[in-house]
Amino acid sequence: MCVRTDCWIEKPGMVPPPPGEESQTVILPPGWHSYLSPQGRRYYVNTTTNETTWERPSSSPGISASPGPHRSSLPTTVNGYHASGTPAHPPETAHMSLRKSTGDSQNLGSSSPGRKQSKENTITINCVTFPHPDTMPEQQLLKPTEWSYCDYFWADKKDPQGNGTVAGFELLLQKQLKGKQMQKEMSEFIRERIKIEEEYAKNLAKLSQNSLAAQEEGSLGEAWAQVKKSLADEAEVHLKFSAKLHSEVEKPLMNFRENFKKDMKKCDHHIADLRKQLASRYASVEKARKALTERQKDLEMKTQQLEIKLSNKTEEDIKKARRKSTQAGDDLMRCVDLYNQAQSKWFEEMVTTTLELERLEVERVEMIRQHLCQYTQLRHETDMFNQSTVEPVDQLLRKVDPAKDRELWVREHKTGNIRPVDMEI
Repeated sequence: MCVRTDCWIEKPGMVPPPPGEESQTVILPPGWHSYLSPQGRRYYVNTTTNETTWERPSSSPGISASPGPHRSSLPTTVNGYHASGTPAHPPETAHMSLRKSTGDSQNLGSSSPGRKQSKENTITINCVTFPHPDTMPEQQLLKPTEWSYCDYFWADKKDPQGNGTVAGFELLLQKQLKGKQMQKEMSEFIRERIKIEEEYAKNLAKLSQNSLAAQEEGSLGEAWAQVKKSLADEAEVHLKFSAKLHSEVEKPLMNFRENFKKDMKKCDHHIADLRKQLASRYASVEKARKALTERQKDLEMKTQQLEIKLSNKTEEDIKKARRKSTQAGDDLMRCVDLYNQAQSKWFEEMVTTTLELERLEVERVEMIRQHLCQYTQLRHETDMFNQSTVEPVDQLLRKVDPAKDRELWVREHKTGNIRPVDMEI
């Protein structure tokens, strides 16, 4: 499916000229904005009331030109588009092109025997109907200013081995599941960091109690005693660091992961079920289309036989064949309508769910970023506290004075200051 990447950016209150018309500026009432649907049809949105209409609003503020049946409210699940100023899909966007082709099929059963179905403007890939590239090479993005999931994951993609295809939504789901696994591994990483800190603190505390070199005296002895005491202080700092890592980083990561798992379960199978329903409806369409073709061939054959009088078929046989053909056409119309309804539901749920996945991904990344910032902040604080434990050591080391130490030691341990003299005879 082709999408536009160079979308025209509209300014509030301005309407871009439709293709083929002269460029002119048309002022809309306050709160109203103009957008193009993926089929190229213009619609209008009131970003204040979330009201949409196919008719251009009148110049009177807040009143549309026609309050008729074309006006409709967007589903609640996609109101978020207009709250942020970007366009949502208008009513019937999902299956507008399909209904066009459905309308062409209304006369299938009653058409003349030789009439063939006109070429459709859509193509179907893996039971999903897309605009034909020749008839609609571009589509307006639902969120033109963002790389939003809801604009880039409608088609299927070949798997890495090239043996099959993976639905676009499955790729998004796999990304979310991978993110959940990464968050678990980050929590385990922080847990290992906590164990290292706890073991380090334990060893520091043990070393601070060591009696080695405890007999050193003087200013050097005081500095040495402070070195050992600083180990005990540092051990306390690392114990506090590990405790904060657990309460402020590891635990929130794990709690968020559990809530994330609950959110993921809500949409895990929902889209897949809708896709299966879509495939089932598509199979019914193909079956009905085949049945119609057979009925039309039968009607054509009987008509030809009657015209050349090769058979004794009566006019009643022709009417019966025509009724069957008409019934087959009606069945095809019904099946196509059911298919369009299923695809419309899938479309809306895809938009809603992919936006929810976007929200969850942003929330997950932001949450991890915040707690990793908390981790680095705790590391900075730990370094600062560690620095404070060695500052007294630095101060005492600067005061180490061998001469002063010698004086103090002599005063305490002197045995006399009278020196020996020579013996007299």
